[in-house]
Amino acid sequence: MKIHFMVIIILFASLSPFTEGAKTIDPYKVLGVERNASQREIQKAFHKLSLQYHPDKNKNKGAQEKFAEINNAYEILSDEEKRKNYDLYGDEKGSPGFGGGDPTDHGGYTYFRSGGHGGQGSSRFTFRPDEWQNMGGQSNSKSFSFSFGNPNSHSSFGFGSFGLNDIFSNLFGGDSGAHFGGFGSSGGSQSGSRTSPKSIRAVNSQVFNKEITDRGMTWLLLSHSPTSTGSQYYESIISQVASSLEGALKVGSINCETEQSLCKDLGIYPRGSPRVFVYSYRAGGSGSLVEYTGDLDAKSLKTFCQDHLPRYSKRVDLHRFDFSTAYDERLPTVMLLSAKKDTPVIWRALSGLYRKRFIFYDVEVRELGVDVLPAVIGLLSDGEKRILRTGIVKDLKSGIEDLSNLLDSFEKKNMKVASSRAKRKEGESQSNRVPLISGSNFDSLCGESIPVCIIGIFKSYKSREKLESILSTVSQKSLSRQQARGSGHSISYTLLDGTKHPAFLNSFDRYGFKSLDSLLVAYKPRKAKYAAFTGEMTAEEIERFISSVLNGDVQFNKTRQKPTFK
Repeated sequence: MKIHFMVIIILFASLSPFTEGAKTIDPYKVLGVERNASQREIQKAFHKLSLQYHPDKNKNKGAQEKFAEINNAYEILSDEEKRKNYDLYGDEKGSPGFGGGDPTDHGGYTYFRSGGHGGQGSSRFTFRPDEWQNMGGQSNSKSFSFSFGNPNSHSSFGFGSFGLNDIFSNLFGGDSGAHFGGFGSSGGSQSGSRTSPKSIRAVNSQVFNKEITDRGMTWLLLSHSPTSTGSQYYESIISQVASSLEGALKVGSINCETEQSLCKDLGIYPRGSPRVFVYSYRAGGSGSLVEYTGDLDAKSLKTFCQDHLPRYSKRVDLHRFDFSTAYDERLPTVMLLSAKKDTPVIWRALSGLYRKRFIFYDVEVRELGVDVLPAVIGLLSDGEKRILRTGIVKDLKSGIEDLSNLLDSFEKKNMKVASSRAKRKEGESQSNRVPLISGSNFDSLCGESIPVCIIGIFKSYKSREKLESILSTVSQKSLSRQQARGSGHSISYTLLDGTKHPAFLNSFDRYGFKSLDSLLVAYKPRKAKYAAFTGEMTAEEIERFISSVLNGDVQFNKTRQKPTFK
């Protein structure tokens, strides 16, 4: 009898560990939340505990196991399907078992009883219907509702989870007050629905170099490895921010196990847990990676991303702004008029995407003679002003798409205007251009029928440009004075390439002015005399020299021979 009793004791002792091991750790107790907790409450609890027990920060014994326990609990409760299975069966996989709860605990979930109907011997499955109803939003409990990027969401906000107080704020990304971040509470119950995070695009070195580096778009990047802890939570937060700033922000994920060289070059290797970076244009110029080290919640990360959006638009005071000097001869100019005290998000995003194609301004204004604010004004390269758009759009993404199409169209219009203007200027330039003298046109430009021939001689491209510009200006002034005075003087202005026609220069100087890069020769064909100006080639000095020639104040010398071309 004693032997039999001992066998029974040993048998029970040996079974105890298996019974204990079969128990499922209650994820609600691990995170310290109620069973009807909203997703927001679960996220906050997970964030707090993961920071407290993170192996990088907590070196105490058991911290790593606790951290793994916390991640496992969050993995169950953050997934609607797994959470539902756990609530019904005590197993996130959906398999009924014996370890889901304590039969003596009225808050237990899944257990069986054996026996007859209705009493101790009944065989039935029980759960907590009151708790289940609270989760579904049927009670009067206070819960939180949010939805990210889901147009069918019943959220009380207008733009997914980060719905702003009105459409105008939604367009311009301004402060939305207490509801900023998309988490609002109400006295009535709301469902704790949660859409799955959007798939984050994998980024390799090719994508980074072709689509991210200096492309004008702000990127939110997650650096991780397969062994990184808490990756799912990071991805969830990033997806929320991506949904709220869709159009102004793109997201990507870099696996540093497969992209080791890229992570090394960028210096973004994860340290146990993932790291978050923003490809920022905050400082202007080219973009750069900036690490986010703040609290890992959607509101804080979104604010950080907004702060690092491009700032290529110049904020100006409308009362002191001169439209006549705002336009550029090469690029079109656009100005946003809005009631915002700071440059709106949508305009900052566009200024990055079009920074090399447009000049951006923005101004805070209340009234400007337009029907609706905000409004976009365009200035063509010829200075013409146009109102391109008034009113608001539905959301950030569609707003950027619409305004991008608008800017593309306005750019094409400006190209046509610039082309017409260039052709017109070229025609005017042709009429004012100083001709290049040669053997074929020498008689018409500097023949005996011409009293005085002014020849600008150059030996380099730079000196030619300078002489041509000066002579073109001086010739117009000289012509105007002659017409005003009715003078009989007829002056011809020409250019000569001294490197190609040394024989022509030898007609005036034995050494052909070899030491000079440029000079001016006043030649009188009928008298075969000349005067040379070798001083500083400025418009003022050259104009003074020509005036002296016309007034007879310059000493002329006899040419060595008649100028010829060989």
